[in-house]
Amino acid sequence: APYLKRQVSLVNPEVIVALGKPAAHFLLGGTQALGRLRGREHSYRGIPVVVTWHPAYLLRAPEHKRETWQDLQFVIQRLGLTPKV
Repeated sequence: APYLKRQVSLVNPEVIVALGKPAAHFLLGGTQALGRLRGREHSYRGIPVVVTWHPAYLLRAPEHKRETWQDLQFVIQRLGLTPKV
């Protein structure tokens, strides 16, 4: 935890994408289901956080790939970039 906190403060990212429940729970400090956390913006020390499914989970549940793509498109828009279709 201290290492990650230090890295975030050094990098000072515009947005953090939390991949999976452990990352989301660490950054957001909670126990909510991942499905309830995704689809909206959260905050970690004033930095926007977007939660989405972990890539390993997507290998087991490919039906969630569309949701992950939507989450990443949200991040792209949040950064002011042009999303690809």
